[in-house]
Amino acid sequence: MTALPDTIDATETLLAGQGYIAARALATVVFLALKLGRPLFLEGEAGTGKTEIAKTLAAALGRRLIRLQCYEGLDAASAVAEWNFAAQMVAIRAAEAEGGADRNLLKSELFSEDYLIARPLLEAMRPQVEGPPVLLIDEVDRTDEPFEAFLLEALSDFQVTIPELGTIRAPEPPIVILTSNRTREVHDALKRRCLYHWVDYPGFARELDILRARAPEAQEALSREIVGFVQKLRQEDLFKKPGVAETIDWAKCLLALDVISLSPEVIADTLGAILKYQDDIQKIQGSEAKRLLDEMKKDLTPA
Repeated sequence: MTALPDTIDATETLLAGQGYIAARALATVVFLALKLGRPLFLEGEAGTGKTEIAKTLAAALGRRLIRLQCYEGLDAASAVAEWNFAAQMVAIRAAEAEGGADRNLLKSELFSEDYLIARPLLEAMRPQVEGPPVLLIDEVDRTDEPFEAFLLEALSDFQVTIPELGTIRAPEPPIVILTSNRTREVHDALKRRCLYHWVDYPGFARELDILRARAPEAQEALSREIVGFVQKLRQEDLFKKPGVAETIDWAKCLLALDVISLSPEVIADTLGAILKYQDDIQKIQGSEAKRLLDEMKKDLTPA
């Protein structure tokens, strides 16, 4: 288990060691979240590296990553724990077959840890050999307000309650990362429990550094063209602008095709790696792709 970083610079170095090139502001809020033991709420467009922060921290610190993937209709039972009803029924039938079972004893056995299926929040509250885990509550904006209210208790006191077993409190608070793609506004009460940061698209220089870290086999000239073209795409009126994840995916696709330089034909053949909606692809294909490519090459040409 790696010790927590003691400075912002050490946090940047820790993340960079796993190939995550963080902006100074993001490294600062990550450092503060670790230092103060506060949950970190990351909001931003999809593909900007919010989820990757949790994965990177877990790998860098040698901690277990526990992920709660949020979705519409998610409730406390699905997030905390559920009883293994099938195993309980087998135990009841076995006791009935034997006859003379003590009902109170049977009941206490049925609602014990042996028949409990732990879900992410309960797992995160339990002691871990590696130290407090990294708990990723991913896409919390997909849940509803009742579940947000439930999270308030869990994140305020780092404890969960199971009626049959009582309250289970974490011996040490987990490292909590919440992410949101802002498909809806998350309630202020939940945000107030957390440190907040908006994860934006990176500028040219930082995205180039990210690509160097994640696709080091790409030639420098090609990497600059890839980043420059994606930066141009983000200036267009698209339904879904490409994130950093798409930049990395596109680079790997181009490498698999042994591409050494961008051309309108190569772009047309591989647009599906960076744009995920047909309307966006149709808008960029053809002369529009050539225009953006020409502008990008002009920008990259030294004055």
